[in-house]
Amino acid sequence: MTRSRPIQPTRRHLIKGAAAASATLLLGRPAIAKGKTEIVIGNIDAYSGPAAVYSSIGRTPGGYFKMINEQGGINGRMIKYITYDDAYSPAKTVEQARKLVESDEIDVLFSPLGAPTNAAIMKYMNQKKVPHLFIASGATKFGDHKNFPYTMGFMPCYQIEGRTFAQHVLATQPDAKIGIIYQNDDFGRDVLKGFKDGLGAKTSSIVAELSYETSDPTIDSQVVRCKSAGANVFMSMTTPKFAAQGIKKVAELNWQPTHYIGNNASSAGSTLKAAGFDISKGIISSAYMKDPVDAAWDSDPAVVKWRAFLDKYDPAAAKNDIYAAIAYVVSQVMVQVLRQCGDDVSSESIIRQAANLRDVESDLLLSGIKVNTSPTDYYPLEQLQLVRFNGERYEILGPVIDGGISKA
Repeated sequence: MTRSRPIQPTRRHLIKGAAAASATLLLGRPAIAKGKTEIVIGNIDAYSGPAAVYSSIGRTPGGYFKMINEQGGINGRMIKYITYDDAYSPAKTVEQARKLVESDEIDVLFSPLGAPTNAAIMKYMNQKKVPHLFIASGATKFGDHKNFPYTMGFMPCYQIEGRTFAQHVLATQPDAKIGIIYQNDDFGRDVLKGFKDGLGAKTSSIVAELSYETSDPTIDSQVVRCKSAGANVFMSMTTPKFAAQGIKKVAELNWQPTHYIGNNASSAGSTLKAAGFDISKGIISSAYMKDPVDAAWDSDPAVVKWRAFLDKYDPAAAKNDIYAAIAYVVSQVMVQVLRQCGDDVSSESIIRQAANLRDVESDLLLSGIKVNTSPTDYYPLEQLQLVRFNGERYEILGPVIDGGISKA
């Protein structure tokens, strides 16, 4: 096969009013014999609205695919990347997905942001048989290969994290008395289910199981009730604001349980700093990537390489933007899928290869964590590394744990 000459990709940004709030980024050359000389990748992210903090998840892949194009593309094909803004509104997500599929004729919808937004389009994407890959969400529903064979998540799902925490509790505290606070929504219930599944016959060790609403001002009363129940393990299945509140209340009560918080609320630069580093010492959480916020990784070759990539291909990104790092990793995996496709980049081939990843590594993933999928396992990342905060930064805690629900 003749290898196409790399052509400097073009950029185009289109903003179509505040209501549509759409932004388009096209990378690559004009469409010529679609499916033969180019691969069209679509994305939907929140470039405006309440979830705009995640915008690098959609923007950074544009730079990554530009770099791939400059290197000759994939199997001689250039990548055209199109990303639209949905402002984190499911109704707008539906509109943008239809545009990508029916007007832009994408080959794959890649790394779209959010659980409610992707839930709104997963039935449509499967009806159209367009790969809906590597969703930027931890919702377990995006691994339902039987009912939605064209949809696949990427990040470790919430149930996997719950199972991982449970395995660690069972291994380290056989006399555990567990107090749980969880958010009363799909996120909180997902983590809770995984945790209970991981405990198995030991669910009787849960002495307090309390929910809260996102509209609640605090979770102070729930923390008090967990302590009063005699818990010596405290599971905080919460978002950052409430996680910080929990840390403060635990300290105020002079309570000293083994304290776990979820990966989504574990940021040292926001959650733990807001609570206070001194009282956050000993917090246990989970990780799967090298965190560029942590100065301990500053001299790591992979982080140095990633920051050099940002300088050239995504200068708008902050050099400690964890979401730009996630986008870099998932872009690497998408390229691996397309390379495995060889000359066949049909929808069927793309989803088949996405479900045929074997020990795929990224230098930004923590050591020992690999991407694996199969036709019956749509959870690419099922391993997590537990970490403990030492008062300044997180430290590795024990071996990598496989909390895979596909293996349950």
